[in-house]
Amino acid sequence: MAPRLQLEKAAWRWVETVKPEDIRQEHIELAYRVNLPACKRGTCRRNCKGNPNCLVGIGEQAWLGDIDENAFHNIDDPNSERRDKNTFVGLTNLGATCYVNTFLQVWFHNLELRRSLYQCHNTRAQEHNIESDYEPQSICEHLQYLFALLQNSNRKYIDPSGLVKALGLDTGQQQDAQEFSKLFLSLLEDTLSKQKNPNLQNVIQRQFCGQFSYVTVCNQCGRSSALPSRFYELELNIQGHKNLTECVTEFLKEEKLDGDNRYFCESCQSKQSATRRIRLHSIPPTLNLQLMRFVFDRQTGHKKKLNTFISFPEQLDMGPFLEGKEDQKCVYELSAVLIHRGISAYSGHYIAHVKDARTGDWYKFNDEEIEKMEGKKLQLGIEEDIAETVKSQTRKPKCSKGYHCSRNAYMLVYKVQEEENSDTSWTNVEVPAFLQRLVDQDNHKFEEWCREMAHMRKQSVDKGKAKHEEVKELYELLPARDGESYEFIPMDWLKKWLEDSTATREIDNSNFLCSHGKLHPDKVGDSKRVSLQASQVLYERYSGGPRLDGSSMCRECVGQRCRVLRLKNQLNEDYKEVTNLVKRTLSGEGYWVGKASLRSWRQLALEQLDEDEQETKHSNGQTNGQGPHNNSKEFGPELSEGNEDEMKTFNEDIVCCHGGLSILETERKLVSSDVWTKLREYFFKAPEFTQNQEACQQCLTLEQEEKDNEAVSKMMALDQKNQLINLFNEKNRPILNKWPQGTDVLYIVPLFFVDEWRKFIRRPTKSSPVSNVGNTLLLCPHGGFMFTYDSLINGDAQHSALAQRMGSDRQTLHCGPANLHPLLQTDHPQWSHYSVHYSA
Repeated sequence: MAPRLQLEKAAWRWVETVKPEDIRQEHIELAYRVNLPACKRGTCRRNCKGNPNCLVGIGEQAWLGDIDENAFHNIDDPNSERRDKNTFVGLTNLGATCYVNTFLQVWFHNLELRRSLYQCHNTRAQEHNIESDYEPQSICEHLQYLFALLQNSNRKYIDPSGLVKALGLDTGQQQDAQEFSKLFLSLLEDTLSKQKNPNLQNVIQRQFCGQFSYVTVCNQCGRSSALPSRFYELELNIQGHKNLTECVTEFLKEEKLDGDNRYFCESCQSKQSATRRIRLHSIPPTLNLQLMRFVFDRQTGHKKKLNTFISFPEQLDMGPFLEGKEDQKCVYELSAVLIHRGISAYSGHYIAHVKDARTGDWYKFNDEEIEKMEGKKLQLGIEEDIAETVKSQTRKPKCSKGYHCSRNAYMLVYKVQEEENSDTSWTNVEVPAFLQRLVDQDNHKFEEWCREMAHMRKQSVDKGKAKHEEVKELYELLPARDGESYEFIPMDWLKKWLEDSTATREIDNSNFLCSHGKLHPDKVGDSKRVSLQASQVLYERYSGGPRLDGSSMCRECVGQRCRVLRLKNQLNEDYKEVTNLVKRTLSGEGYWVGKASLRSWRQLALEQLDEDEQETKHSNGQTNGQGPHNNSKEFGPELSEGNEDEMKTFNEDIVCCHGGLSILETERKLVSSDVWTKLREYFFKAPEFTQNQEACQQCLTLEQEEKDNEAVSKMMALDQKNQLINLFNEKNRPILNKWPQGTDVLYIVPLFFVDEWRKFIRRPTKSSPVSNVGNTLLLCPHGGFMFTYDSLINGDAQHSALAQRMGSDRQTLHCGPANLHPLLQTDHPQWSHYSVHYSA
């Protein structure tokens, strides 16, 4: 199908042979393109916007084939938020809280800690009214409720914001994970110590607390002193080490105290060289080993991450490192590995690998996502891909069987190995009834939400299916067949109707109307011609209007456009003809035309035709082509289109201000009636003046008065010049410091007056006569003369005043020391002998 521009030109090609008065219905139908052939599916890659009968590519493709229910809604399946059977519950990342989530999952899988938390007294939860929401307050209450949800919630993941808010953590800033572990265990220990149940008061110490002592031996006297201490985790330096055994060995190795670091021995009562080492006395059932990956860099003043590979065993024997108490269980099994992915200590992501104490299966906890490892084995996998930006990529060492190797692990959790017991009751931790009641309440809310989402999703799908049937039914009715009644519908509305699977706004044709209240010809390209039957159904379902049928095609707009296009096509020929006719000798009656209008009439005609065409165009329509190119050189100086002042109306340049013919004959030209007839076709509103038209009488009268006034001004100027010839030529002007002999009085006038007076004398017809000397310029605010005698003598006032002998018949005011401005009074002796006068 031809492009839209070609369709528009083809729709109006008939104007070349048809005059506006000869327009018939067939020409109107051509202008509105109602007889263009309809496009068939598969022939158009996109909709033909210029063809009102093209109904393909407007969005019907999605409705005519197989339907996809997901296209009818934007609601995810609520069951995707449901916890899968035999899986754990995840935790929402609140921005930068993944480090918190990892520790919560590790502590949740500590069955002894979970069982103890469930036993904590919680009056608020036990007395809670099920009709309202439960809001924990203390840290212990938050952990109770959170662990109960992690155990029995139906949700795939839960929100830990209550606990995070209670801890006062900034969700937008990542904290030091190792520091958080210490502070939280300390806080939890303090909270549990306040419980009435003695078994709960020391549960943190019982689970996580071990003992060691710093033993110092004096090299001089051999005295040994021990400083006992407790620990909740062992902080192991990893720099320069390859495996966990080396890290623990360095932690316990002997340290020499000498030089400035000597030890004060109480026996010797002086500082002595000594040795110091750590002795492990007892280790807890849950052994937390902090691998010090985040160290302070003295050069940068910031922390940095050590990406050193460290090998660690699945089974750890702490016997060789323990001193005394041989009856302690020293064999531990790996139960959790906390991972930090990233190369910076201030960014990255935290993930926890945790072993299920009941089944022995390993799980990866990544906030909301939880993945079960295959084969009951720890698989770090991609957690070791820290980033390709690491400058010194070291090759991962080979790990022996039963060992793992990581450069991202920052905490290892080992649990003491228990004897195999067929009784599984110790692994079953039941949620207390008061907490289960709260979990059931939350599960009930979740199920209600799932049902609501499923219902909304079903409603959208049902509406979409109904719309699908409606579109399939109506689209077959849309094409208007030959000889049948039809109406015009906005194409954008049809597209919206096909694209939107739910609500559709009413049909609005108000922007398609011309000034005569009918369908504008320029809006045919933006509308589609549909059958009356389809139109009836659409208006019944969606309402709107005004409705535009076959009788809504505007004959007036088509006729006006026809006239304008014909004149545009004829303009070049008429311009050449007018140019030739103007050059011929005038015979018979003529008409006055402004020379400026005659020079630029073609440009004015184009502008006038464009304006006329815009009147028939819609406000959003585009101009149908441009006029012929102007060539101003081929028609001579009289018809050249120079840079004249723009005129709104042709021939207005010879209209005077009174609306009559201008008296300036040099600005107008007589043209023949043939020329004027041609010009009137383009400017039928232009002012017309025949050859016998008299010029404006008012303008003639004013012209004569102006000539008379000029004569009077010339006589006045000549008379004043003769009387004041010295003032005009600036000769023989008196000077104050050489007071003229025989002169008692001098008069002061402003230089401004003299300059304006000389202008009038030189050009009396161009300047106005000076009627006032204007000596008020020389007065101070108090009415006195503003210049001192000295200032006049020194020439300081030369820009404002002029001393000149004037006629003695002028009215004067004497200005002596008595009425000078107070700031300008002078004791000059000449003021006592002479007086200077200025005009009142």
